[in-house]
Amino acid sequence: MAMTTTMDTTLGVALDTDDPVSRAGLGAQLGVCAGIRVVDDVDDADVVVLVAQQVDEPTQQAVRRLLRGGAPGVVLIVAHIDDRGLFAAVEAGVSALLRRSEATPERLSAAIREAERGNGSMPSDLLGRLMRQVNHLQDRVLGPQGMHVSGLSDREIEVLRLVAEGQATSEIATALCYSERTIKNVIQGITMRLNLRNRSHAVAYAMRQGLI
Repeated sequence: MAMTTTMDTTLGVALDTDDPVSRAGLGAQLGVCAGIRVVDDVDDADVVVLVAQQVDEPTQQAVRRLLRGGAPGVVLIVAHIDDRGLFAAVEAGVSALLRRSEATPERLSAAIREAERGNGSMPSDLLGRLMRQVNHLQDRVLGPQGMHVSGLSDREIEVLRLVAEGQATSEIATALCYSERTIKNVIQGITMRLNLRNRSHAVAYAMRQGLI
């Protein structure tokens, strides 16, 4: 029976920072974390740790650049974070968010492991602030326009619900009093806007969001 080595479960972590002091400090912190090793190349990393002063446009672009380049997950460490920056970080696609003052080896390693699993994590007070922002967005902005935080309108959700029930385009058009072309355009609009592959993928997305 083959034995499992420590290397089998070691996570490679790449550091993205222009500050040599931050790089050295993070390297030293991660050096004491079991099962984590610092790698030089993002292509060899399971997670990328990005360090920034705040979540501004360059920081958002850096997160998107890393994700487009194939980074499996991005842990963002920032010195300062406000409500706008919090929402911007999530919108950019970060997996985990930490304040620099709170980035202890224990918290940093936990965030890295959650990011590698595909989960999100942030301090509880930031999560509470984010939820309040989401609720405000839904109540004050999206709700009056018949939209949801998921990016789908009430009409789009109803179309996907009928698709999930196995109804054909012609049947959906009749049920909702639209033309077949309109139903096709609705589905195409959903898949293109949310970068989904087809109508089945769109239905799966709506189900994961708890909309149907």
